[in-house]
Amino acid sequence: MPSENLQIVISEGSFGKKIFSLKGPLTIDTVVKFQDALRSESSPALILDFTEVPFIDTSGLSALVAAHVSARKSDRKILFAAFNSQAQAALELTHLNQVFPTYHTLQDAEAAVAA
Repeated sequence: MPSENLQIVISEGSFGKKIFSLKGPLTIDTVVKFQDALRSESSPALILDFTEVPFIDTSGLSALVAAHVSARKSDRKILFAAFNSQAQAALELTHLNQVFPTYHTLQDAEAAVAA
């Protein structure tokens, strides 16, 4: 089985925020690339757009927890947008949906940063 690929497209938003648009699964095979990209980011507000993420495994969920904790420790905002039904179910099962600031769409997350 070929290794899965994760692409991260970084765009500049208003109000000093960055948007990481993820494309591909967030799994044990791709989580290091995701973590490396987050470590190199220092903007005060970061939105992670999951519109094109078909699957998140437990390694991916762990990486999201680490990203959330790191952002809180450094007094930065991190928002999660556009999870598909599989990822949303995993967040609900683990109760992470009560911890993470999640939004149905990228536009909702952008509006929350602007508010």
